[in-house]
Amino acid sequence: MATAVAILASLAFIGWLIYRAVNRAVRGKPIRAHVVTYGVACVTGVFTLAFFLGMDIPQLIKIVVSILLGVALIVLAAYLQRRQVSR
Repeated sequence: MATAVAILASLAFIGWLIYRAVNRAVRGKPIRAHVVTYGVACVTGVFTLAFFLGMDIPQLIKIVVSILLGVALIVLAAYLQRRQVSR
């Protein structure tokens, strides 16, 4: 069930991105790279969420904890790098 919802949501999102791209092309504006990256990230997130919802609870907790640890380490690395550059 979650996979079907993920597929339908992804198709709707891809349709929205195509609509937005055509709309920008009609106005003569280029399509920015961050819009494409945002679209790919959203579709990936939807499929990841569907994958996590299909798991049993103990494995889901392990994965969520590892994701949160990864986010914390990325934020710490960005903070340390920003602090080093400002010196």
